Amino acid sequence: MTAEVAVEQLNSILAHLWMVRNFLKHAEEIQDDETMQEVHRMMFDFIRAPEPAHQRGDVNEYLHRVRAKLPKLKKVADQFAHDFRRVSSHTNFEMAALSLSGCVRQIEEILDELGS
Repeated sequence: MTAEVAVEQLNSILAHLWMVRNFLKHAEEIQDDETMQEVHRMMFDFIRAPEPAHQRGDVNEYLHRVRAKLPKLKKVADQFAHDFRRVSSHTNFEMAALSLSGCVRQIEEILDELGS
């Protein structure tokens, strides 16, 4: 896989993350829960971090920013998957947790395929 193809695939995953983030940001169930609020805030930070590099067409910087932010995204994804039932057992939250974890896994796979 080329770096350009990786960026294209990653951008598609980031679009998906944006939709999950949007659901979480507006979910009433988490409005008063600072731990849960951190999930969508970290997602925002992760999604926006490579954006300037993408706009410049700087593939290497884009990948660098994704790699740098991935550990924090993975941490909140794991935390959300573990804790979402504390705020709601609704299927929307379960699917959001699965989706977030799946996106993290896909990002890891793309980066692994690229190597360092």
